[in-house]
Amino acid sequence: MAGRPASVTDREPGQGLGKDLLHVGPIPRRNIDALLRLAADLKRAQRRGRNPRLLAGKMLGLLFQKPSTRTRVSFEAGMNQLGGQAIVLPMADIQLSRGESIADTARVLSRYLDGLVIRTYDHATVEEWAREATIPVINGLTDLSHPCQALSDLLTIREKKGRLRGIKIAYVGDGNNVANSLIEAAAKMGMAIALGCPAGYQPDQHIVDVARLEAQQTGGVIEIGEDPVVAVKEADVIYTDVWISMGREREQARRLKALTPYQLNERLLRRAKPDAIVMHCLPAHRGEEITAEVLDGPRSVVLDQAENRLHMQKAILVTWLGRKPKARGAFVASSRASGARR
Repeated sequence: MAGRPASVTDREPGQGLGKDLLHVGPIPRRNIDALLRLAADLKRAQRRGRNPRLLAGKMLGLLFQKPSTRTRVSFEAGMNQLGGQAIVLPMADIQLSRGESIADTARVLSRYLDGLVIRTYDHATVEEWAREATIPVINGLTDLSHPCQALSDLLTIREKKGRLRGIKIAYVGDGNNVANSLIEAAAKMGMAIALGCPAGYQPDQHIVDVARLEAQQTGGVIEIGEDPVVAVKEADVIYTDVWISMGREREQARRLKALTPYQLNERLLRRAKPDAIVMHCLPAHRGEEITAEVLDGPRSVVLDQAENRLHMQKAILVTWLGRKPKARGAFVASSRASGARR
């Protein structure tokens, strides 16, 4: 019978967390450390053919307004591997499409499910879901933030570089939701991040300002500029993302013109450290934001990066859904109860 990974202790990785996961920024550093340890434990367990049923009897809803491959499959597969179940609920297929309010839908689903993953456009939408639902709401992506991606990227960087503190990430291209969440993650973990983005395509200023305050406490460094060559100097990690995100298709011509000088190619890669790794959250458009030579080259870790979405999603699910409500809405991890049932 499958049990917990031997290295998963009865620690409570959910202590100190809010009900929902909407941004990386509010997560205490100790909890990010716990998520990274748990994800690594679960990854090792799966490699040994052991999938602990930490979420047996739990039900997760996946509400997607945007298309998805990695987010949907990693959450659905992860939930199943942990002994729970997932229901995919395309927003067009439920009564939201006919005018039912988010409030009514969230309150009803809270009585059916143990957690919700929301993937939508406006960040205010996921905030409304979180306000109205009494179960944990996890941000599977909004136009502002992609916290699950950034957390799993920390796992990949630590695997490849052996540490996080002092590692420099260079992000080039469109300062989008992924860039925003990477900034929060880097500041939280004492990393350096330098962005090279054209004017008008830089990251959210409020997120940058808050992250810089965090970085003052952790020793992190956040640099925002327009020159990709400057950004990648001495970088340990070079990261890029698509230039035309979902919902931005009408801006294609303008975006291509502004972002073409920011392509991640061999010439730019040579400006980084000789052992720098290449990351991309996928899907990628070869020949636009990144060349095929770089994306498929020996320094690319994009497939390992994509795989780690599964292991981090599982850690997130155990941490947020594996807790039980206490008085006044506080939550604690249920790992002790899971261990007692083995």
